[in-house]
Amino acid sequence: MEMFEMMGRYEHEQLVFWSEPTLGYRGIIAIHDTTLGPALGGTRFWRYDSDRDAIIDALRLSRGMTYKAAVSGLNLGGGKSVILGDNRVADREMIFRAHGRAVESLGGRYITAEDVGTSPADMDYVLAETDHVVGIYGRSGDPSPVTAYGVFVGIRAAVAHRTGSDDLDGKHVAVQGLGHVGYWLCKYLADEGARLTVTDIDAGRVQRVVDEFGATAVDPDAIYAVDADVFAPCALGAVVNDDTLPVLKFGIIAGAANNQLALSHHGDALHEAGILYAPDYVINAGGLINVYGELHEWSAERSKLKAGEIYSSLRKIFQTADDESLPPAEAADRVAEDRVARARHLQRSFV
Repeated sequence: MEMFEMMGRYEHEQLVFWSEPTLGYRGIIAIHDTTLGPALGGTRFWRYDSDRDAIIDALRLSRGMTYKAAVSGLNLGGGKSVILGDNRVADREMIFRAHGRAVESLGGRYITAEDVGTSPADMDYVLAETDHVVGIYGRSGDPSPVTAYGVFVGIRAAVAHRTGSDDLDGKHVAVQGLGHVGYWLCKYLADEGARLTVTDIDAGRVQRVVDEFGATAVDPDAIYAVDADVFAPCALGAVVNDDTLPVLKFGIIAGAANNQLALSHHGDALHEAGILYAPDYVINAGGLINVYGELHEWSAERSKLKAGEIYSSLRKIFQTADDESLPPAEAADRVAEDRVARARHLQRSFV
């Protein structure tokens, strides 16, 4: 597939490549849509199998950010960055300063933040070259607790829709991925009396959650066959696919990972199987809300309160899906697309 065909498939406005070989920097910035405001999305640092895989990831993730902002009622567009390389590298300053130069070249059309493989410390390096960065120490900082809180209330919303009560006491939740967001989600769930089964490729993370929250650990590949009320994917995407669908026993899938459906028809398959899916860009919007709050100087309490609205957003989407006999992912897309379409009649105010 040619480059412009790839961009056209996802209806992107701009795709930027930036390379500084002597500094070890290779970066891609994808801007999907700026109808609602400047494109905002984090920087992912990852060792991709190919340049093509990195481009597709940036395109898919940035499109998801447009939908996430739209359905959350935020005045932002969707963007995403990826840096190709080993995110375990210790000497990071010049890589992220080079990335800051790439962000600065867009003149405010794109605002970055942390994501998989990056941290607030990395964003401090970006800040040396551009003001178009959020998630900085001393400001909103690590968005993980707010992201996890949004997922937590989203799980409650899904449980309420399925059972008539959002009480999580005794509910069995399988959590995949125990990084910053997964850890905080386990804490919120354990505090509500949920029973946890967990997995991660990092044994240290698993042991911490087992020790602190009394969770049961399983091997990474075994998590899909766990017989639990809720599956919360909090690692990388595409976990609902042709291989995993036949073994899923969960009544609900509601987690923090982006792009949980490998392909769009997998949302239809979940719907046909009677599995309630909380669309990822709706339930994991807490991180975006957190950095949006930084842009507008919200208090931490206000950002968390806004993330709590994910509960009502999902309840409405689930009800719309039921009323119109749609998969929830399709119902959520309609809500997001409608807001963007209506906003195109307004004058842009972010430049």
